[in-house]
Amino acid sequence: MFFVLSKTVAFLLLPSNIVLVAGVAGLALLATRHRRAGRRLATLSVLLLVLCGVLPVGAMLGASLEQRFPAFDMTGPAPDGIIVLGGGIDPDASASLGEPVVGTGFQRLMTARRLAEAYPAARIVYSGGNGGLMPGEGREADVARTVLLQLGVPAARITLERESRNTAENAAFTQALIHAGPGERWLLVTSPQHMPRAMGCFRHAGIPVVAVPAGKTGPWLSRWPLRSLGAELARLDEAAHEWLGLIVYRLTGRTGALFPAP
Repeated sequence: MFFVLSKTVAFLLLPSNIVLVAGVAGLALLATRHRRAGRRLATLSVLLLVLCGVLPVGAMLGASLEQRFPAFDMTGPAPDGIIVLGGGIDPDASASLGEPVVGTGFQRLMTARRLAEAYPAARIVYSGGNGGLMPGEGREADVARTVLLQLGVPAARITLERESRNTAENAAFTQALIHAGPGERWLLVTSPQHMPRAMGCFRHAGIPVVAVPAGKTGPWLSRWPLRSLGAELARLDEAAHEWLGLIVYRLTGRTGALFPAP
């Protein structure tokens, strides 16, 4: 039930969808005796569209997430393993085409390869199934394995966790696979915005993880102004999704902190 709600309710609560619903509701009310309320809703929708699409709200919200955990310091002791989280891979399209369809998740895989070269004894664990509400047969982990092999990571070092559908399941299912304990050191690779929620889940699952944000971040002001309203709305939706996830995961006991820190 939690998974279904996370996919449906969270979708409806995205800022761009709220703006759309307000606009459609306003237009619909114009044809009724509640036309005054309709005009107000339609006007509110336009104002929100302009504010969210022009002002750097998404950039600021995203930067607070991205800068929560610093870049990884490779001067520490060698890790027992490297955990790479799914995301940015289309498993069903990959299965249909017979070749990897990798988008934003490629940076995570490149970071994994760099770490694999730096720590030749470390185990590589990729965690990711199919997070679609109506999933097909494809699994992100299978696609990731293909790409990692193409990047030169030996097959013997790769372990796949193929069933998880969200971050909480990433953590729980990975722990069931590796049985990490005190005194161990595992590197956790995911996108910078996703890192706070991921760290909270993996710590809650009992895995001693060190954050390795995949990708560089910068001050939010350097990302504004943007090219289009759509680009900023998409950025706002992404940041809002993570903030909403942090709140819901804390309220439902899937993490031990609202905003996990280093």
